Amino acid sequence: MSRTVTPPKSEIDWQQVASPQLDTGATSILNELVQETLALTRRLFIQLQRRPSTLVAGIIQPVMWLILFGALFQNAPPGLFGNSQSYAQFLGAGVIVFTAFGGALNAGLPVMFDREFGFLNRLLVAPLASRFSIVLASAIFIITQSLLQAAVIVAAAAFLGAGLPDVTGLGVITLVVFLLALGVTALSLGLAFALPGHIELIAVIFVTNLPLLFASTALAPLSFMPKWLQVVASLNPLSYAIEPIRYLYTHSDWNLSSIVMQAPWGTITFGGALLVLLGFSLVALLSIQPLLRKSLT
Repeated sequence: MSRTVTPPKSEIDWQQVASPQLDTGATSILNELVQETLALTRRLFIQLQRRPSTLVAGIIQPVMWLILFGALFQNAPPGLFGNSQSYAQFLGAGVIVFTAFGGALNAGLPVMFDREFGFLNRLLVAPLASRFSIVLASAIFIITQSLLQAAVIVAAAAFLGAGLPDVTGLGVITLVVFLLALGVTALSLGLAFALPGHIELIAVIFVTNLPLLFASTALAPLSFMPKWLQVVASLNPLSYAIEPIRYLYTHSDWNLSSIVMQAPWGTITFGGALLVLLGFSLVALLSIQPLLRKSLT
């Protein structure tokens, strides 16, 4: 008759015994983080549903820009704006990027209002799996809203004669808008925790909004600008989002080595512009980490 022989306690692998519990605990924390993030994101979308004026205004304004600026320069000589067939086609990329930029720049306002009305303090004392879900939910909400607005602008630009890139091109536009919105959203959320109130945050938004627009290639090519402004526009992250999208509208045979911008210090390729946007987003995310740890812990 056989019997089971139990090894001595010293021979039992206690790490294997404890690992299922550790894995279960990690999975539970991850599930709670996802649940918290989804709940907080849903709250922001409910607010948007009850007050859709922000989303509507964020769509109507750029569409008006496309119509009015396109009509203003419709009689411009051919070739004045590079390879674009019309100024509406040239302007389309700038309006797409600036719409996403404007929405992401306002990302810190909901967090700031939660701070001032005391809702953020209630979240900080709640038994959350991770308080970073507060920031993550705001980022998901703003990036989703920016992508939605960009999609509407792409459709409006196509209706106004700017054309429409192919499916791959639309995917690249989504990637560009995502990278830009991610970096700007991170900076805006950092300002929401660093500044004392919404008045200061709104002041920063107003001060940086239009200057960054005019100091980019959204409204005019680099060749139209004086030398000093060419340098500023070549340092502006918006230009590195605008030029790849503009290239997609004017070239069907693009690739990562295609030259999209002639900066004062050299040529910028399609892939190089994407790397600049990726670096901008990573730097923005890393730069706000100490501030978020201090504010959320």
